[in-house]
Amino acid sequence: MQPTATVLVYSDNAHTREQVRLAGGRRPAPDAPAVEYVECATLPAVLRTLQERRVDVCVLDGETSPAGGMGVCRQLKDEVFQCPPVLLLIGRPQDAWLATWSRADAAVTHPVDPVALAGALAGLLRAADDPRPAAQGA
Repeated sequence: MQPTATVLVYSDNAHTREQVRLAGGRRPAPDAPAVEYVECATLPAVLRTLQERRVDVCVLDGETSPAGGMGVCRQLKDEVFQCPPVLLLIGRPQDAWLATWSRADAAVTHPVDPVALAGALAGLLRAADDPRPAAQGA
């Protein structure tokens, strides 16, 4: 397991970014790597960060404006080579279909539930750290 994982947190709301950092904590689960957070408030900052450094998981706020996390997720999945897994913060459980449309790897509802966010984040970090190749579709 790598010593520290980098988690990019994208939201135009500083309070939301803080909630994600606090919920995920320094280590979201005992078997997950330690986490370093990189905060981005704009889409250009997200794209620059993904270009300049390794990011293991992205947490995107679906309610961010003007570039919402769902659209940003879909753009990243289309445009970023080996896009890291994405955890999407959605406004309500009924928006899960939009998370699927955006190709998010996981979704949790907003406001942030610390247990749900830490669990989802730990799952994505474990999957990103798994040395086995991904299953190939038929």
